[in-house]
Amino acid sequence: MRLYLVPSPIGNLGDITYRAVEVLKNADAILCEDTRTSSVLLRHYAIQKQLVPYHAHNEHTTLPKVIEHLLAGKTLALLTDAGTPGISDPGFLLIRECTRNNIPVECLPGATAFVPALVQSGIPSNSFVFEGFPPLKKGRQTFMKKLAEEERTIILYESPHRLIKTLQELGTYLGTTRQAAVCRELTKIYEETRKGTLEELATYYEAHPPKGEIVIVVAGKEE
Repeated sequence: MRLYLVPSPIGNLGDITYRAVEVLKNADAILCEDTRTSSVLLRHYAIQKQLVPYHAHNEHTTLPKVIEHLLAGKTLALLTDAGTPGISDPGFLLIRECTRNNIPVECLPGATAFVPALVQSGIPSNSFVFEGFPPLKKGRQTFMKKLAEEERTIILYESPHRLIKTLQELGTYLGTTRQAAVCRELTKIYEETRKGTLEELATYYEAHPPKGEIVIVVAGKEE
């Protein structure tokens, strides 16, 4: 009886640990955010297991059955599309319920997008705050005002079609000259990291519409 949280590569399929592959091979079943995405990784490593859809749209209804299987002695692995389960991905509700039922939970170390983005940004990494995706509408202004007072390095996730708007709004609240970096398609063929002020980055991406998965790293407010 155990739940393993298995980080999946954020791009390059080679970025998975030997231990993660062994856990996936030995699990009784694998919970997948998207079975189609996970199947690509599993086929690459010749892993054939029962795949159970487990994502943001069904986790509340699926949770009791998953807990039932774990309490029956099953070993399950949770695999999200890219990165570590629970970090802007499904996982928290399941982990909390396992804790309530005294089910052992083990998170393997592995890929997550914000760590390489932070390290290669050139912005101080000794103290930082990860805020995930900014609110779309409700609470967005409050969110931006809070970031304006943050002295630690700020890390955000953003979608390509909202990147320009977010960079512009960050410039409005934090100052257009605040240093930042946009890391795009990490570990993939077209990986790109651009550095500059918030204004420079917004201007660049207005002329070069971005694609792919994006991490924004912004310097904190100077003391």
